[in-house]
Amino acid sequence: MDGQILPQASLFIGIIPALLLLYISLKGYDDYYKDKYIYLSFIAGLIAGLASILLEQATVQIGIIFIVLFPLLEQLFKTILLNIKRLQEHTETTIYGLTLGLGFGSIFIPFSIITANIQTSETTSFILLIIGSMGIILMHGATGVIIGYGISAAKLPKYLLFAILLHIPIPTTILITTIFQIQYLQFTIVFYGALLYYYTTVKIMPRIKTTTERRKRTKKSNATK
Repeated sequence: MDGQILPQASLFIGIIPALLLLYISLKGYDDYYKDKYIYLSFIAGLIAGLASILLEQATVQIGIIFIVLFPLLEQLFKTILLNIKRLQEHTETTIYGLTLGLGFGSIFIPFSIITANIQTSETTSFILLIIGSMGIILMHGATGVIIGYGISAAKLPKYLLFAILLHIPIPTTILITTIFQIQYLQFTIVFYGALLYYYTTVKIMPRIKTTTERRKRTKKSNATK
């Protein structure tokens, strides 16, 4: 691995696993979304993630309050993009929340690699950073599902609060890692992110199908009256 190539290639290190996760997670949901909106929401997530990172870098002097402020900021970025009139109270918004979240999280890997200035010889540090950043991708995908579902169910305040609270353990772990130089805590981040992602994709996303079927039965019932 060439240290000169690493910064340029790092963007794909984030995007490729995010797209693979998206491909796997959307199996069985082909009839519940439009391809155009999948592409748009992923790209929107990338742009919003970059904007969020730049804003956070400009306010990095705020101190320990970042543990709450950054989760609030990042989840609000996603909410603003998802909570448009066209997507409100639509079941597929949950899927676009997943896509947006994965795009949002994927930008954190290249950013972390570049800002950490990891050299080719620092193999262990590089691997641990990638592991931790994968946890962040998973967390953002999961919280995207939560926000998307909140919008689709007209319960945004409740689910936005859940997303913010579930995000807080990530910066808390990063802070502890930085203070005590315990790099192996990165495994905690990926485990936590995987747990959130599993729960949201297995327990929340299937509600899209049940809600859609219930609405179809209601419409059919009303039409026969």
